[in-house]
Amino acid sequence: MSRLLACCATAALVIASPAVADTLRDALVSTYRTNPTLNAQRESLRSTDANVAIARSAGRPAVSGVVGVNRDLTRSGILDTGGSKGPTISGGVDLSVPLFSGGRVKNSIAAARTRVEAGRATLRAVEGDVFTDAVSAYMDVIRDRAIVELNDNQIRVLSTNLEATRDRFQIGDVTRTDVAQSESRLSLQRAQLANAQSRLAASEENYRRIIGRAPGALASPPPLPPLPASADEAVRIAIAQNPDIIAIVRQAEAAGLDVRTVRADRLPTVSGTLSGDYLNRTNVPNGLPNSGTQTSIGINTRIPLYQGGLPAARIRQAQAIEGQTLEQVIGTERLVVANTRSAFAAYQATQRAISANDVAVQAATLALEGARAERSVGTRTVLDVLNAEQELLNAQVQTVSARRDAYVAGFQLLNALGQAEADDLGLDGGPLYDPLGNYRRVSGSWNDWAGEGRHTPQSTRTVTSSETPVAGPPEGVTTRPR
Repeated sequence: MSRLLACCATAALVIASPAVADTLRDALVSTYRTNPTLNAQRESLRSTDANVAIARSAGRPAVSGVVGVNRDLTRSGILDTGGSKGPTISGGVDLSVPLFSGGRVKNSIAAARTRVEAGRATLRAVEGDVFTDAVSAYMDVIRDRAIVELNDNQIRVLSTNLEATRDRFQIGDVTRTDVAQSESRLSLQRAQLANAQSRLAASEENYRRIIGRAPGALASPPPLPPLPASADEAVRIAIAQNPDIIAIVRQAEAAGLDVRTVRADRLPTVSGTLSGDYLNRTNVPNGLPNSGTQTSIGINTRIPLYQGGLPAARIRQAQAIEGQTLEQVIGTERLVVANTRSAFAAYQATQRAISANDVAVQAATLALEGARAERSVGTRTVLDVLNAEQELLNAQVQTVSARRDAYVAGFQLLNALGQAEADDLGLDGGPLYDPLGNYRRVSGSWNDWAGEGRHTPQSTRTVTSSETPVAGPPEGVTTRPR
């Protein structure tokens, strides 16, 4: 798979690539580094990583301290002992160590870890989807630029034809009708060019949105790697490797562990305690002690006897969520099977379309040459030549579109197979994001005071200097050079 973007490619479309141009690899590297959807999903995974530390904290010792300063304002009756009204300074430290929680901590930690695995698979899925969008945007720009060039060339051809027809009308070789037909066809072609230019502008803006910069000169893409020979083989690979299936299966496993976690609400809990207290009274008569300390150790057991039906309700709720997730596993599998077969069928169809369109271009070229030759001897009309030129243009446009559709369908098939992530593409724009790094750093942390600085966006803004409002970017958004 690493060969997908590792080698130079021959021209994939009907136009030649510039000598120096951005490649598909460049576009994907930029997408990998600066796409906000992908970067946001990485932050979401970091949030999921923290759930493991949260679950572990429930099984760790807890220490708390209390300090107080109190003074009696009034005393009367039997409460008036005649002693000092204070102030009284007190302090204490309590240590609590969970000894038994009915399996709540163990299962919640296991569920959190399983959701981390699901989050990693979801990140893989988002990578594949974003890369598929990037490939589609890249190929759209190449296609639409080629179509604009074809339409522009056609206008030049029709303009020449119109001038020639007008000249022949002046000498009486053709009629006014022939001139009108040429003028009409040229005007229609100009309208078609305007529409093509509009589609190109939309494609270039979509490219800028996904990849993070405006498209320059784009090289033809490298060839796709070998794809499965049959739809059944593709489905077998997809079911085993598609990250969407892996993610939902892990979510179902985590939901099952949640059921075990809430069942612990009906079981006793045991914790060990150690406490120490200090008391100091001021203004105590001479000869009497004014301070003292006390320490104690013990074991506390909490035995739930009746909780108003809460444990059973929470268990039923967790079981229903588990059932929902298990149903979603089947739904996701169905979707992956459908997408895989659809992508395979689309790729096969576009391959056949490319072959047919190549033949159509060759035939339309010969037909146009014949129509022009026959027009010169009077056996064909101007309209016949115009129609032949239009048929050639249509065939060329369809060929360009078919090549774009074939490449995108092939990459969509790779994505369905779970083979369209950064590791598969062999990107060499620097080290790849390591989801395990953050997990190792935060999942076992004991420090209450550990934290992160405010996040600095890694994605690049696409607003140019001429588009920036006078007030500047929105509050909290860091502008990075593009």
